[in-house]
Amino acid sequence: MKESNCIVLDFLPNGYADRRRTEPIAQAMGTSFFSLLELVTRENVTLSPGEEAYIGDGKRDNIRFIRGQLEYRDLTNQARNMLPEVVEKLVIQNEQKFVEFFNKSTIVTPRMHQFQLLPGVGKKHLMDILEERSRKPFTNFADISERVKLFPDPVKTVVRRILQELEGNEKYYLFAVRQRHF
Repeated sequence: MKESNCIVLDFLPNGYADRRRTEPIAQAMGTSFFSLLELVTRENVTLSPGEEAYIGDGKRDNIRFIRGQLEYRDLTNQARNMLPEVVEKLVIQNEQKFVEFFNKSTIVTPRMHQFQLLPGVGKKHLMDILEERSRKPFTNFADISERVKLFPDPVKTVVRRILQELEGNEKYYLFAVRQRHF
């Protein structure tokens, strides 16, 4: 599960204040698996929060190397503040992927369905979603909102779940790559 692109959450031109070596650091989130990453940029490169950068194989224009995965607790305040906005942007850009989740998700354990891992989704919403999708697959977020009465905004619900997963205290992961603990 390798990321090809990321969105910059914060750029520290002189690196971290508490480290001896000063090298330009970017904290970023991968666009495919929501990986939190620490990147070292090339000399004389300045990145802005919200900017997209290529981190895949081959020549990278702005990124010298990927230092590794970050945990949520290691993000700067700027990066944490950017996170909800960036996650929402990615969820909207990849609407079909998340609508597929609503069309295909299954049980996690004999007593729990994947939908119940979404914030604000209990048995009533679970039954309504299952009933509606059995009639006809959902086509987009608006379709879900329209057909599942009183369901919270699907975009905000998915964003909230991804943010919970990024914080790293979840037993099950639906969307984000589980952060490795070092």
